[in-house]
Amino acid sequence: MLGSSRESLAALRTSLEARSGDQGFSSVPGELLAVAGVLGGEKSLRQTLADAGQPEAARLGVVTSLFQGKVSDTTLAVLTDVVKARWSNDSDLVDGVEELGAQAAFIRAEATGELDRVEDELFRFGRAIDSSSDLQMALTSPSLSAARKGDLVRDLVSSSASPTTTELLVHVAANLRGRRPDVAVEELAELAAQQRQRLLAEVRSAVALTPEQEQRLAAALSRLQGREVRVNVIVDPEVVGGIVVRVGDEVIDGSVASRLENARRTVGV
Repeated sequence: MLGSSRESLAALRTSLEARSGDQGFSSVPGELLAVAGVLGGEKSLRQTLADAGQPEAARLGVVTSLFQGKVSDTTLAVLTDVVKARWSNDSDLVDGVEELGAQAAFIRAEATGELDRVEDELFRFGRAIDSSSDLQMALTSPSLSAARKGDLVRDLVSSSASPTTTELLVHVAANLRGRRPDVAVEELAELAAQQRQRLLAEVRSAVALTPEQEQRLAAALSRLQGREVRVNVIVDPEVVGGIVVRVGDEVIDGSVASRLENARRTVGV
């Protein structure tokens, strides 16, 4: 998401945060995610709402006629702001509504003290997808309906995960819109980290780190990045020794495998 879409979403996220104290805010996450699902399946509708060439009053009228009385006043106000904003394309508008729904879910989880749990559950489910080719195939199979994919994920996680995590994962499974399942879940985990205004670091290590090692690594990365960093550790035998750290687009490779490969390149073997 670039240009006007990025700017619009940043302003909308600030506005949503300001509305978090509204009565009935707890229903906003599910309502926004449901609207994102509708828009994702209705190309002509999202094109109309994203078209800055259409009169604003006409676009607002469409939103009001479709959603007034079906969603809370706060959700309707957020959707009104979405339609007033400028979007580079209609896909960005859908992504924006979905991200606002996820942000609202994380705001609610933070208020109830569950955000750490939700963040951890999202990370673990992302790893489960990454390690299961059967699950990846099921979630991307054109032969399974969106609703069936959502039901599949609900069956997998609802007995152990928090309601917020279940709600988010079920929505993503049914609304991938061309994304890889593990990437879509990773995006959710990063949004959860942003809610605490901290970064999420993916650490690959040949062996599991002790809690003390994780704490020291998180502290070192926080000093390096200038803000709080949460560490998620993945045991990866291919690392051989040392660790590989990814924070956003930045990769810090301190693995033996990397050093061996560099040595091989140096001597030409």
